[in-house]
Amino acid sequence: MRTPGEIATHLPNNELFLAIWIVGGVYAFFGAISLAEGGTIVRRSGGQYPIVHRALGPYPAFIVGWSDWFSTAASTSLAAIVFAEFASPLLPAIPGGIKIIACSVVLFLGFLQWTGVKTGDIAQQLLSALKALAFTALIVAGLVMTIPPAAVTVPLPLASGTGLVAAVVLALQGVILTYDGWTGPLYFGEETVDVGRTLPRAMISGVLVVMLIYVMFNFTMLRVVGINAMAGDPFVAGTAGTILFGGKGDLIIRVAVLIAVVGGINSNLLFACRIPLAMSRDGLLPERMNQVNAGGTPAIAHAVSLIAALAFIVTGTFSTVLALVAFFFVANYVFSFLSIFALRRNEPDIARPYRAWGFPYTTGLVLIGSIAFLIGAIFSDRRNSMNSLILLALSFPTYLLIMRFKARNSTP
Repeated sequence: MRTPGEIATHLPNNELFLAIWIVGGVYAFFGAISLAEGGTIVRRSGGQYPIVHRALGPYPAFIVGWSDWFSTAASTSLAAIVFAEFASPLLPAIPGGIKIIACSVVLFLGFLQWTGVKTGDIAQQLLSALKALAFTALIVAGLVMTIPPAAVTVPLPLASGTGLVAAVVLALQGVILTYDGWTGPLYFGEETVDVGRTLPRAMISGVLVVMLIYVMFNFTMLRVVGINAMAGDPFVAGTAGTILFGGKGDLIIRVAVLIAVVGGINSNLLFACRIPLAMSRDGLLPERMNQVNAGGTPAIAHAVSLIAALAFIVTGTFSTVLALVAFFFVANYVFSFLSIFALRRNEPDIARPYRAWGFPYTTGLVLIGSIAFLIGAIFSDRRNSMNSLILLALSFPTYLLIMRFKARNSTP
């Protein structure tokens, strides 16, 4: 909902604006068809972590697991804050305001998932269906309704040369992070029925549906709002709603955003607890994280993830954490794509119910693209990228301490 205005600022050109969304979708698609192979081999819950652990070893997996868990908890907090900001005008005045609403929605969804996996699954399917329906309704309205004539504006200048390259890199950062989440089925590998067929179909079809929705949504925004008015607008969909529906537009779009955000919070909570669960099974976290309640929820890991999300909300540090770990989103992809190559080399004869389409070209392409993305991030956002690299360096002594503690406790 917020990314289109940022992308339009970098690329105030209709063709380039749409092209960057298509490129981001192709990146996610090639990533999905690649990592689905690793998921069907490893068949463990925990996202990308189990794949990297099997293919590259414990330390790379430690980096992926920790950064994924922190970023997921921070993303949960950020989504809850956004929900509270959009919901507060529709609610009576509440003491504590935004933080109380945000904490309440996290606790409510956390309780639902605590009762069992089935409850969280039903909630996620319902919220995802409503989210897709809301996006589709807005797209259809934007394509068929008559648009009031807009004031004539001077086209915004488009950068050239190295400036255009930098603009494309910055735009891709926003688009790739917006598409992020296509790895979702990997968090439930051991809980999926017929994982060899179900997981690839879920990942690939999911990316294709989201890609279609995102491209059509942004095409609609170009028609309704226009690239010039979109540039710098923090909430393009709200502007489109006002143009299409007048005074009721704010309420309509606000409800659509609330549905979308609740679905995001619920899915993040489902993801987060399964990462420490997998890490504990490999001895990289305390064994108690391995406890699963009668409903199938990793109880201790879920509680810790809830506490982390609530702490980010209360302290207001989620933005700082997200700025640091955004670098790790794609760094994790680099480890994951390398893992597919490593599994092909180290375990060539293992049964593969699904093989990545176009390997090694598709996987190699997204690997090269991920590395290029990281290089671009270092030059375009040096402060946060350097802080992320420092955290990456600090992860090694932390890992050594954990291994030493594990060895000491296992010694008779």
